[in-house]
Amino acid sequence: MKMKKAMLAALALSISLSAVAENWPQWRGPHHNGSSTERNLPDDFSKTKNVVWSTEMPGLAAATPIIWGDHVFISTTDEKAGTLNAAALDRKTGEILWNHIIAKGVSQDRKSNYASNSPVTDGQVAIYFYGNGDLVAYDFSGKKVWDRNIQKDYGDFAFGWTFSTSPILFEGTLYLQVLQRNEPASGRGAVGAESYLLAMNPKTGKTKWKHVRPSTAKLESLEAFTTPVPFEHNGRKEIVIVGGDCLTGHDPKTGKELWRWGNWNPRREPYWRLVPSPGIGGGVVLASAPKGGSIYAVKAGLSGTLNDSALAWTSNPRELTADVCTPTFSDGDFFIIADKLRDETLSRVDPKTGKVKWTLTLPDHRKLWRASPTVADGKVYCVDHAANVSIVSAKSGKLIREVAMGRDGDNNTRSTIVVSQGQLFIRNNWKLFCIGKNARVARSK
Repeated sequence: MKMKKAMLAALALSISLSAVAENWPQWRGPHHNGSSTERNLPDDFSKTKNVVWSTEMPGLAAATPIIWGDHVFISTTDEKAGTLNAAALDRKTGEILWNHIIAKGVSQDRKSNYASNSPVTDGQVAIYFYGNGDLVAYDFSGKKVWDRNIQKDYGDFAFGWTFSTSPILFEGTLYLQVLQRNEPASGRGAVGAESYLLAMNPKTGKTKWKHVRPSTAKLESLEAFTTPVPFEHNGRKEIVIVGGDCLTGHDPKTGKELWRWGNWNPRREPYWRLVPSPGIGGGVVLASAPKGGSIYAVKAGLSGTLNDSALAWTSNPRELTADVCTPTFSDGDFFIIADKLRDETLSRVDPKTGKVKWTLTLPDHRKLWRASPTVADGKVYCVDHAANVSIVSAKSGKLIREVAMGRDGDNNTRSTIVVSQGQLFIRNNWKLFCIGKNARVARSK
């Protein structure tokens, strides 16, 4: 009887732990919104304190690490070799399990490189996408399952800067968007180039359908560096896309457009590229206008071509804006980094009214904030270009701690902080850190 009770207790503990611990399978995490239900996460650490392991990265990349079980998948450049690489690490030790060269050549401009896109996994394959068009899938042992190049299949990308979007997986389908100019940009692309949403079989890489997405935007305003976001509202499932001066919802099975709203650029300003992906939660979908513009909250569940009566609220751009960072939704509210104000801020915002519950001016190191916030365990984790991590109370908006996770000269950290299985994963210009509570031994690879 005692043994049976002990077994039941162990089983209950296992179920309890498994209900809390989550994988981080794609850029915006397990819930597609930048949040996690993880608890008991570390908030007191440094480059040497509570470090489970740290592993050297061979080159710069903005790609966020992706976690599934004991695997960490990461896209990177190798600056010495001049290559794009797809790698997998052991989550427990930081050991590199495999590292494959994808292509030669890492960038086309000085602002970014082709490894800004985050991988995605469904627990069976890890799929990597790069700004040169390469899309490659590996099984967990590192064996290539399939590969293709989107530019070769559908034409050269028409972007003035390096194209970046992350693939997503939703209910057994792989989605990738290309929102681009309809004419050449910096010598790339073609007249009449189309913007589109692509659906593929993640097991084979074969196209299920391609939906062309029209837009009346002009020149650079057609360019979007956003990522699609899946969600469900009142039983209707959608894939939401923002870019080209509009926000649209699509049927996940066919790509058919369900609704469209777009009025942040009525004069069709031609140089308003878009970076923040949609923020979704609380019955609204957020579109963050570029260049210090307003944030617009569109009511979820509508159909057809919408006018401004579809808006739940619009922010005052002098108080709330988001030029690069994607809003995070957690505990019933949005958490938004306003990165185009004189003082960059983090705010907690009511999704129904747009009311700001609190605002914190982020620490000023004369560095940009370009990584989207991560919310878990009642804390907001943010990181600036120099890899200075700010940990903020989600309830009060007070700064809990600031941690310098970079080194002299770091000035391009853009990878979102990842939460998985009680640990934080922080990537700066030169290392990937695994942070855990009460970690005793730091392994540096």
